[in-house]
Amino acid sequence: MNKILVICGPTATGKTSLGINLAKMFNGEIVSADSRQVYKGMDIGTGKDIENGKWIMDNGKSGHWEVEGIPVWLLDVVTPTQEFSVAQYVELAQKIIEDIWQREKLPIIVGGTGFYIKGLTDGIETLGVEPNWELRNRLEKFSVQKLFEILARLDSSKAASMNASDRKNPRRLIRAIEIANAKTQKPAKTQKNFDTLLIGLKAPYQQLYQRIDERVDKQVKMGAEEEVKKLIKKGYQWDLPAMSAMGYGVWRPYFEGKETLGEVIKRWKFDEHSYARRQMTWFKRDKRVHWFDIVEKSWEKRVEDLVKSWYNKDIKN
Repeated sequence: MNKILVICGPTATGKTSLGINLAKMFNGEIVSADSRQVYKGMDIGTGKDIENGKWIMDNGKSGHWEVEGIPVWLLDVVTPTQEFSVAQYVELAQKIIEDIWQREKLPIIVGGTGFYIKGLTDGIETLGVEPNWELRNRLEKFSVQKLFEILARLDSSKAASMNASDRKNPRRLIRAIEIANAKTQKPAKTQKNFDTLLIGLKAPYQQLYQRIDERVDKQVKMGAEEEVKKLIKKGYQWDLPAMSAMGYGVWRPYFEGKETLGEVIKRWKFDEHSYARRQMTWFKRDKRVHWFDIVEKSWEKRVEDLVKSWYNKDIKN
């Protein structure tokens, strides 16, 4: 049976480093599952671990990163102006995983975007609903209150299940209406012939926040401000989803002269803390995840032992 190893958990827990080490041990390749790292030219603010990597061209149109000799797929997929959905991620990731299997290697999914991982491992029915641009253009004119009323008429159960944040988010409301309005909903085409092991990395929040703060400080020293300047010079607007993402949108008040550098860094760290808590809430719902506390001694050895036991299971010699 084909196998997929997943390394998930909150930001700043060392998922990529672990993934690279396991890839070396088990003849694997990394498939990124990070919704912020798909954008080209957005490296420092998204925390891409490519400092010692190199870009490898696969053909005239696409390529992949190689870090410490290990291929890392699905970084730098689209420009900041392009939309990139979960459906697109799943489609691309499935093709890459199939290719890795054909080369008799182990796909290792590494990232903190829970929706990407869920779509890939479990499938999401709504992935089959294509964007309806005509409908979206009409709906963009309505207030969030009106959008919610429309959704409630089309799908009362979906409307009732939305939390306060969702009800105020026009993008999520429009997508929900789009799905409810679709005449046919085709389930996502997901691979079923695979065995998945999910490894989760965690840390007590005090230590996790410290790691996050240290990483943000490092990103600032690496030139996060200059990276944002370059993106603005290229014409990327603040209202783009990519530019409003963490590590980028936080800089807007600074460039508009409304906040100091210190205030930006403080708010960036706070945003990352909140994101880490949301990630933990998401991943804790999945009872399949084997959790490892990265502040405990010998946790890496215990991960290696678990992966080795799972990897060697059912392998035919």
